[in-house]
Amino acid sequence: MAWEAACSSADSTMIYVPKGRYLLGSMAFKGGCKSPQITIRIDGTLTLSFTNSKNIRIRRLLSLNSQMFHIVINGCENVHVQGVRIIAAGDSPNTDGIHVQLSKNVNIIKCSIKTGDDCISIGPGTKNLWVEQVTCGPGHGISIGSLAKDLKEEGVQNVTIRKTTFMGTQNGLRIKSWARPSTGFVQGVRFLDSLMRNVQNPIVIDQNYCPHNLNCPNQVSGIKIKDIIYEGIRGTSSTQVAIKFDCSPKNPCTGIRLQNVNLSYLNKPAQSSCSNVRGKALNLVRPESCL
Repeated sequence: MAWEAACSSADSTMIYVPKGRYLLGSMAFKGGCKSPQITIRIDGTLTLSFTNSKNIRIRRLLSLNSQMFHIVINGCENVHVQGVRIIAAGDSPNTDGIHVQLSKNVNIIKCSIKTGDDCISIGPGTKNLWVEQVTCGPGHGISIGSLAKDLKEEGVQNVTIRKTTFMGTQNGLRIKSWARPSTGFVQGVRFLDSLMRNVQNPIVIDQNYCPHNLNCPNQVSGIKIKDIIYEGIRGTSSTQVAIKFDCSPKNPCTGIRLQNVNLSYLNKPAQSSCSNVRGKALNLVRPESCL
């Protein structure tokens, strides 16, 4: 009733949920609405999904122990997420922090994400995504993908991820796709100024993604990955291979650039691993580049 009243109002409106404990099933707030602006203020915790919406602002929100993805941005445009805290146990499955797909012009700023899956997952059809000052851990890191779930799939392009911190995560900066045919692609990605603390896979491109080795066909990934920059990435890896590029033999990764990268393993030199990748290393790059 509150949503219907707010949606049908000709004025800017606010729905306020005071502090308390409420037992709710799934609720869907749908437009279109007459109101030019609707503010939902909640003094509590939430799980939350936006679909086919525009001009969204999410600020100072706490999402605690979501059953699945905490915040989903699907088919949206002009979204600004700032000052959000996400908390779930490190062993909780599929509790991605923020998932973005089929959306453009999305900003995620100054967020803290502790979860059991990807802190931020970036799906097909994401364009013009800006992520800055995000702290991740525990979790699986920031991932573009998994891609190539479908034969016909939109690409991911123009993504900037900067000033991020990863603490004890499974991955740092990851691009992953299934080894399946697909029309999808990843291009124009900038990973800048990231700090790794005891991260298993600080920099990884995996085009043979196959969790638990189940239901994975003997094919190669059709995802085309090009123009990816890693600059100012530093810190420690918890495994010896700190940089791993495992790309598709049919569609090698191209235009991969490493610049000012300094990753170590147990205070010793780490290693790089390259397969089906072309690119270059500039300035200081440790471990020694295999490009």
